[in-house]
Amino acid sequence: MRTVFLDCSMGAAGDILTAALLELIPDPDGYVEKLNSLGIPGVEYIKEKSEKCGILGTHISVKINGAEEGEEHPREHGEHHSHHHGHSTLHAIAHIIEDLNAPAKVKADALAVYESIAKAEGEVHGKAVDEIHFHEVGSLDAVADVTAVCMLLNDLNAEVYASPVNTGSGFVECAHGVLPVPAPATANLLKGVPAYSDGTKGELCTPTGAALLKYFVKEFREMPVMATEKIGCGMGKKDFEKANCLRAFLGEQRGGAGVTELACNIDDMSAEAVAFACEQLLKNGALDVWTTPAVMKKGRPAVILGVLCENEIKEKILRLIFRHTSTIGVREYETKRYTLKRESRVVKTPYGEVGIKTSSGYGCEKSKFEYDDLARIADENGLSITQVIEEINKNL
Repeated sequence: MRTVFLDCSMGAAGDILTAALLELIPDPDGYVEKLNSLGIPGVEYIKEKSEKCGILGTHISVKINGAEEGEEHPREHGEHHSHHHGHSTLHAIAHIIEDLNAPAKVKADALAVYESIAKAEGEVHGKAVDEIHFHEVGSLDAVADVTAVCMLLNDLNAEVYASPVNTGSGFVECAHGVLPVPAPATANLLKGVPAYSDGTKGELCTPTGAALLKYFVKEFREMPVMATEKIGCGMGKKDFEKANCLRAFLGEQRGGAGVTELACNIDDMSAEAVAFACEQLLKNGALDVWTTPAVMKKGRPAVILGVLCENEIKEKILRLIFRHTSTIGVREYETKRYTLKRESRVVKTPYGEVGIKTSSGYGCEKSKFEYDDLARIADENGLSITQVIEEINKNL
């Protein structure tokens, strides 16, 4: 499982996340050129080496029309409290994002991140999302940070995990005045996220950083068992006693991913009803669903319904089991799931295009033709599935 793990022991901010992820890319300098071609008005990304506590890493600065925005009010991590850029609405930011030279998924991700910030700001100020006027996070340098992180994670194409987040402590100056750390919007964004303060004075986690983590991170946990290929160090501007950096680890996760297995006994449903329940569970995100024949009390024939799902959607799956089956009790087992990396491609054959699924990892590789394609060819040509496979293999 291709994985990115983010060490947030010194918080997270948009520029630091950008810098750390950039170091995971094969050609960081070339990628900066790609970022500069996005078309954010007047924006220029600048990559430079930085050293903190003897550790060498990358710092990313964003210039707007040749100057760093808000330089007179630098934030702890390089995001700026600018008082001259004007406030931006979500509508205005959405217009900028829609005009970017970026894939549709990147645009959708960037807008979703901003919508989460707007919702958090709305909760703080008691306003609807469309009434929010962004201050610090509405500036073009923040748009640049959000878009860059969305671009990088889209191209890295990996599951993202992160450590609990260090928020820092003390107070921070912003457009509304001097606020406690974490700032109110940041605190709202971090709801449900394991967070703490180690006593470091300063704003370690910014609203932009919190929103990006909340959107992309699959699970906040200790570093999983993984074979690391690359390590990226993104550096902040301010110096602390501890190295002001965020480390990003890229590699293949070797330990099994944590999943939940749910099971229940059913002895009073028709086969059709059980089949429908299985279909609904799979449609709603279950990783696997199966039934096992069983014998219940008084010799009644029954089935054991088993469901495997990611921990994050366990409650949703439980509700579906109770809704679509007659059971009044479900058992839960915590387990781990080991999977091979899966890829799909299409090959041309004398019978037309046929899909192939290839799975690899743990020192092995397996391939399998798409059943629907094999069935179609067998039906059209009066052949068995085995004959179709043999004929396709002869021509590959």
